[in-house]
Amino acid sequence: MNSFIIEGGRPLSGTITPQGAKNEALQVICASLLTDEAVTIQNIPDILDVNNLIQLLRDVGVSVTKHSRNDYTFQADKVRLDYLESDEFVRKCAALRGSVLMIGPLLARFGRAIVAEPGGDKIGRRRLDTHFLGFKKLGAQFDFNAKRNVYDIHSEHMKGCYMLLDEASVTGTANIIMAAVLAEGTTTIYNAACEPYIQQLCRMLNSMGAHIEGIGSNLLTIAGASSLHGTTHRILPDMIEVGSFIGMAAMTGNGIRIKDVSLENLGIIPEAFRRLGIKIQVEGDDIFVPAQPHYEIDSFIDGSIMTIADAPWPGLTPDLLSVLLVVATQARGSVLFHQKMFESRLFFVDKLIDMGAQIILCDPHRAVVIGHDREKTLRAGRMTSPDIRAGIALLIAAMSANGTSRIDNIAQIDRGYEDIEKRLNALGANIVRE
Repeated sequence: MNSFIIEGGRPLSGTITPQGAKNEALQVICASLLTDEAVTIQNIPDILDVNNLIQLLRDVGVSVTKHSRNDYTFQADKVRLDYLESDEFVRKCAALRGSVLMIGPLLARFGRAIVAEPGGDKIGRRRLDTHFLGFKKLGAQFDFNAKRNVYDIHSEHMKGCYMLLDEASVTGTANIIMAAVLAEGTTTIYNAACEPYIQQLCRMLNSMGAHIEGIGSNLLTIAGASSLHGTTHRILPDMIEVGSFIGMAAMTGNGIRIKDVSLENLGIIPEAFRRLGIKIQVEGDDIFVPAQPHYEIDSFIDGSIMTIADAPWPGLTPDLLSVLLVVATQARGSVLFHQKMFESRLFFVDKLIDMGAQIILCDPHRAVVIGHDREKTLRAGRMTSPDIRAGIALLIAAMSANGTSRIDNIAQIDRGYEDIEKRLNALGANIVRE
């Protein structure tokens, strides 16, 4: 098991560029299964989850050409449908949550998919009901194999329909869109997720010959096409990494520039950090976070305590709540964090409490942070990364702490952040991979 050894208290300065968006990459790579023509995707992040998905596509028979570290071409002209029934395929899917995004394209093009319960972060239940209900509406049937604990999903003829999603699930919406683009007739999806990565998927599919209207809204209309063709697509910068770097700059920075952030696709992320008192300067498509000896948490207009909560887009992404919480530990003032969308994502705060943070964990969804106003620095410690986002939050905490910290299970961090220690060390950090 790899670990990070972090020497805390080192000020960071310089320029850093965010990687391509992980969540978009998982969607658009799977979308290459919808055609037998070449699909070129640029700015793919070189991270564990994405690399495992690319290898899984290779195993399925997709031809993968690597042009550079972050640019690939995929051609699904020789898909091995027999491999989908193998124990090896089921085992790999169970270890990779992104594999669930293969279901929609496989159903749409080949009429069949095998589904194992996917792996991923240990952040509470992440049900697949939205995906399955959408597929059923389109005409898919499900057979459960209790011995292998897998679902065999099949459909001889997918037909468009109207559906109201039970929740605005991002992966559910993406999966249903990919299943519907080749269905007969028109599909209307209401309460669709509308994150920038869903918008990017829709634009890519339209460039392949799909007919999707309502992009950017929660009401999508899809006129089924008979087939799709190849295309070239570029992935957006990762908004979660941009937010993580803003948090690092606030806690440990001596002036950090974040390059090419695609500001129009960040939503309210910059404003969420401003609510904690963080100064953010926008310069073109860059963000500059100056050094701040102190930053003060805002309050609501009536003077009540600030509450920061996650919500479906265009609300605040839940993936950044752990970073914002760490940043608040050194702010002036108090703030309530309300994690509404997952029930186990706040359990990492006990590690911050061990480091000296003043946090009251009210229940699995709410935590109150009483900021130190930098009068009391966090203590170094040994900790384990439970998931990707808590892992990066703990790394930020360790970089700001006095002394040397150790973070175990950093494979969780590697799942979402490309060469993170090398890029941060270039800014002045001292992080050693052991």
